[in-house]
Amino acid sequence: MSDTDKYGINTRAVRAGQVRTAENEHSEPMFLSSSYVFANAAEAAARFKGDSPGNIYTRFTNPTVRTFEQRLAEMEQAERCIGTSSGMSAIMCTVLGLLKSGDHMVSSRSVFGTTVNLFSNIFPKFGINTTFVELTDYAAWEQAITSETKLLFFETPSNPLTEIADIKKLADIAHNNDALLVVDNCFCTPALQLPIPLGADIVIHSATKYLDGQGRCLGGAIVGSEAILGEDIYGFLRSGGASMSPFNAWVFLKGLETLAIRMRAHCENAQQLADWLSSHSSVERVYYPGLDSHPQHDLSSQQQSGHGGIVSFEVKGGQDVAWNVIDSVDIFSITANLGDTKSTITHPATTTHHKLSDEQRQLAGIKSNLIRISVGLEDTNDLIQDLDQALP
Repeated sequence: MSDTDKYGINTRAVRAGQVRTAENEHSEPMFLSSSYVFANAAEAAARFKGDSPGNIYTRFTNPTVRTFEQRLAEMEQAERCIGTSSGMSAIMCTVLGLLKSGDHMVSSRSVFGTTVNLFSNIFPKFGINTTFVELTDYAAWEQAITSETKLLFFETPSNPLTEIADIKKLADIAHNNDALLVVDNCFCTPALQLPIPLGADIVIHSATKYLDGQGRCLGGAIVGSEAILGEDIYGFLRSGGASMSPFNAWVFLKGLETLAIRMRAHCENAQQLADWLSSHSSVERVYYPGLDSHPQHDLSSQQQSGHGGIVSFEVKGGQDVAWNVIDSVDIFSITANLGDTKSTITHPATTTHHKLSDEQRQLAGIKSNLIRISVGLEDTNDLIQDLDQALP
């Protein structure tokens, strides 16, 4: 199917990127081959030199991975996508592909705990340092930028408090200071939010989450222009080897086909659950962009086509109460993953963000009584009844 850029996102999610083989298969095939055969020595030399397009080695060229990349790029309205082995490897390839020793980044402090660890403890070993700021304090972003700043990085909505950043505003700040804007779009996916048309230069995905949708495989993706991704980031992946598995790419392709439908259902269920939690006597505060009480509710409504499937809430009491709620549920799975058809429940302070110092958690607003829920596709009444019997 050609010229899929003229079609809507649902059509692209089902059709984009597929190139049928001589077998005329209807479903995309899996190319489970580590290497490829060349017609002759001259063709092999031309492929390796870059003079002739085609497959070389699955670490950096594979037809199934390429189909996933082309499909996701079209859904994000971008020129190119690079599939990676995980969401964290997508961040690693982006930073180490584009930056060098002495360069500087500014990041929201409201990001995934492992991302904070990567920025705080791993990248400084390579001479790349990061300043963390409040996600919605735009003056703080401006003040944190130096002459060495090359990237601005954030998640929107954030993990786990679902804060929403104004992508256009941060894009202007980045570009006015000759920096690139990198947006982690994991929570929304292109079904709910398109950062690149809003001014972002690079979009990061953990394909492990909603793109798969059923908690089966690890993978990540980097989306952006050919000019930004084509040489440095792709070159780092080619040599560094943080490659997406062809089997996983095929699973993600199947996930993309139902992404928009699933995301609508996640949003509907999350809204119902957030509304119910807001009126519960044992709940201190609920974090969900679909609530009128959310500080960025209006921005979420403008920037996204849905408010997402993540609901976080604080119970009255401390960690013991939060743990007891988690231990008392029957339907929810106690796991740190999210974006699954199965609803999951997590205690961020002691799991996903446990490597943060007490001060870092305090600044990020992650309290000991905070619980994060990734709302799945079960009957919402069942989820509400399960939480009701678990809450004190």
